[in-house]
Amino acid sequence: MTKAYTFTLAVLIFVIGTVFASAQSGVRVITPILTIDSERLYAGSSFGARVASEMEADQSVLLAENRKIEAELAAEEKELTEQRKNMTPEDFRAVADAFDRRVQDIRRIQDTKARSIGERREQEQAVFVQAARPVLVELMQEAGASVILERRSILASNDSIDITEQAIARLNAAIGDGAQLQRDP
Repeated sequence: MTKAYTFTLAVLIFVIGTVFASAQSGVRVITPILTIDSERLYAGSSFGARVASEMEADQSVLLAENRKIEAELAAEEKELTEQRKNMTPEDFRAVADAFDRRVQDIRRIQDTKARSIGERREQEQAVFVQAARPVLVELMQEAGASVILERRSILASNDSIDITEQAIARLNAAIGDGAQLQRDP
């Protein structure tokens, strides 16, 4: 081998070793493509944890309310069944129809509350995406990347291009739990 070839090979081995060492030490590798696990980003952030906790609390309240309403309606239905013995069929039909309308109204109200919780979750996720965008752009620029792809949609990739953990840390530092962020009415 010639000295130039040996020197070039040594430099190439050094550069490759430096790139892999940098990747393992947490320093971002300069790359045109980065990946992120958006679900893990959201769930692992203080923002996502706050929203999950609030949604769980809201759903627990709604479930408790539904159980209470269900017990009350079951007791009322049992009472109506007992009163049926002393009523004419026409009178019972009127009372039963009124009860049925009330049950349908209650169901619509409770369904609206459940939808409202889901809509709020979606609104919070949209606020999160808006808040995350500048952090992700900054990470992308630091790595010299042109694009960030969703990790789950990629068949195979090197872990060194995944920025999920760095993004979580930076988002937590930048926005905390996000409670102070502006929400559209």
